[in-house]
Amino acid sequence: MVTLERVDPDDVAAIASYVDAHEAARVVDSPWVAPKTTYRLEMDVRYGWEGHPAHYYLVRAGGGVLGYGWLETFVWDNPDLAWIHVAIRPDLRRRGHGTAAAELLLDECCGLGRSLIGLDSWESDGAHAFALALGFELKSRSAARRQSLRELPDGLIDAVYAEAAEHAGDYELFRATGPIPEELIGEAALLAASINDAPIDDLEIEDEVYVPERIRAFEQAHAASRQRILRVVARHRGSEAMAGHTVVIVDDERPTYAAQEDTAVAREHRGHRLGLLLKADMCRWLRESEPAVEFVDTWNTASNDHMVGVNERLGYEVVGHGQEYQRRI
Repeated sequence: MVTLERVDPDDVAAIASYVDAHEAARVVDSPWVAPKTTYRLEMDVRYGWEGHPAHYYLVRAGGGVLGYGWLETFVWDNPDLAWIHVAIRPDLRRRGHGTAAAELLLDECCGLGRSLIGLDSWESDGAHAFALALGFELKSRSAARRQSLRELPDGLIDAVYAEAAEHAGDYELFRATGPIPEELIGEAALLAASINDAPIDDLEIEDEVYVPERIRAFEQAHAASRQRILRVVARHRGSEAMAGHTVVIVDDERPTYAAQEDTAVAREHRGHRLGLLLKADMCRWLRESEPAVEFVDTWNTASNDHMVGVNERLGYEVVGHGQEYQRRI
């Protein structure tokens, strides 16, 4: 019988078993993804992305570990939404283990009062059939892209920066690490909410709510898990309003990989190529202050034509495609 065992961050054996199962699946399903380490998983289980960790599970049967799964809920918005993910070791697939584990996760969602469930996977015919068999509908497609900083053509980033700067004369950029100053935290939260304008295809998702407490929770969780937050912010010269920002995370444990997080521009300041300018300056900053970084990974809804164009202009290349599903229970 398949069971779920929730992983405790202090359980060294469970952490190791989860990582072992994760890596077995990753090398087959998504070899381009950075390997998971026991330290990073422990930090994910302990702190999560914003201090509200997802639930992580070992999928077990007969005393052995068949795979892993997770279940994520949200505290700031979308009170009826949960996301789940299941992966079975490749040598144990097509035996019903994934279906059994997913059904157990759906039961967990019910117990948490969540009725709208999302399921994500890397794109494949098998994953698609799996989701449909569980009653999910395909709602969105996405793409993972990677920028290889050391392989970019000489002069590309500076040329893109200069090109964008010609259209952004009313704005200045500043760079920041660590916590946002208290006097700017409210304005930063309003700016972060601009990400709600990004396409979500047919997904049923309410706008995300950004408040100062959420920004602080994000900062604290990353500091505790040895991840540095780099922000480049555009400020309007006349009003000094924060007009746009881009955020990158650098992991102290694996400094060759960086993760591109939100890039957002407030509605009233769009049309000045600020997104391109911000991301180009982030590349310049990484080269100056984070010389160990070789790759920057990002993720976009496939229909987000504007940001896809920005990323491709900066040398990002597709490494994998994702599928997002939803159903109600």
